[in-house]
Amino acid sequence: MKDYIENVIKPKIEGDGGEVEFESYVNGELTLVFRGECSKCLILERCVKWIKAEIKRDKGENVKIYAIRKKPFFWDS
Repeated sequence: MKDYIENVIKPKIEGDGGEVEFESYVNGELTLVFRGECSKCLILERCVKWIKAEIKRDKGENVKIYAIRKKPFFWDS
């Protein structure tokens, strides 16, 4: 799953100024860290749903995704 996130999903997210990092994948639960523009995105839930659909289509796996936002320390809340 890590390779899929880093090589398939991450480049697509970076195209919009965001950044996604693989954190963990255990028992069908995928944890991703969102940085850059993703960390302050108002529609991150849509992106998470899209990632879930991409994984289902390409890997045939139903996953639960936990999204963690990490803003740089110098950005306002």
